[in-house]
Amino acid sequence: MNWDDTTDTSDGERLVGASADGEDQAVEAALRPKDLGEFIGQEKVREQLDLVLRAARARGATADHVLLSGAPGLGKTTLSMIIAAEMEAPIRITSGPAIQHAGDLAAILSSLQEGEVLFLDEIHRMSRPAEEMLYMAMEDFRVDVIIGKGPGATAIPLELPPFTLVGATTRAGLLPPPLRDRFGFTAHMEFYEPAELERVVHRSASLLDVEIEPDGAAEIAGRSRGTPRIANRLLRRVRDYAQVKADGLITKDIAAAALAVYEVDARGLDRLDRGVLEALLKLFGGGPVGLSTLAVAVGEERETVEEVAEPFLVREGLLARTPRGRVATPAAWAHLGLTPPRSQAAGNGQGNLFGA
Repeated sequence: MNWDDTTDTSDGERLVGASADGEDQAVEAALRPKDLGEFIGQEKVREQLDLVLRAARARGATADHVLLSGAPGLGKTTLSMIIAAEMEAPIRITSGPAIQHAGDLAAILSSLQEGEVLFLDEIHRMSRPAEEMLYMAMEDFRVDVIIGKGPGATAIPLELPPFTLVGATTRAGLLPPPLRDRFGFTAHMEFYEPAELERVVHRSASLLDVEIEPDGAAEIAGRSRGTPRIANRLLRRVRDYAQVKADGLITKDIAAAALAVYEVDARGLDRLDRGVLEALLKLFGGGPVGLSTLAVAVGEERETVEEVAEPFLVREGLLARTPRGRVATPAAWAHLGLTPPRSQAAGNGQGNLFGA
């Protein structure tokens, strides 16, 4: 697979083997659970959120504001839609980068209906003036609209109907405490276990009318990086392979052969992941090496390496971040079938030195 076949999304995740065209987006929407009972995984979050929503319905009140944090693809957007469905309320969807001025936010807030759910993705990337306006809107359901400039400017208070803000972020640490403290319920989304992802794959296969054997689902789940969104996309690519190269039934061998075509290995590493590891091991002797140098070596932007490849490699124990730069672990050498230099094998951490 060429990188031309891979599309970057705003959350840093790559779409394997197909562009995010309208058809794929429609399929993803069809696969989303419609209520908490259908939602697989995140047991603690589901239980806590169910209590919040049931209590709000019993009081006949708007649900508290909700903050969902976690890596891309774990179900934050899906949960926001479920919250709206459970509260029988409409939902408005926007994102932090789309709100660059306080006026942008004021226009959205002033058009909300009573009880409506406002889903604000990547809330940590919202502009500071809009963020400060959001404080009052969340707490008092009111915003002050500034008319004019300079000494003659006038603040006109605008009352808002009660609404529920659902904020989503991949970097909860970037949220200022005053904003984080205004959420009545906060939850962190964890990566999925393989058994949970197998359930996701079986459910999606049923909805897509795809025949799949248990070992085929396990093969896909094991390469999905703990992420349901990736599991669903890999399933669709394996389905395509099974339809063209086999009789449509997804077995373990068919899944493995299909994912080999799309360059997704047994641990879920794709071409960029292996490119980063190979550069780190073959060109820089396992490190330490600076991020910028490593990015140039693989022909990618620094941000792509840092936000897309690194988190998974670190979580898999294949790469470590140190004050001196990025360093490969013994597991990285073993995974690529390479022999580490004597200094690496001795564990003294010496290697080529590049600024971080």
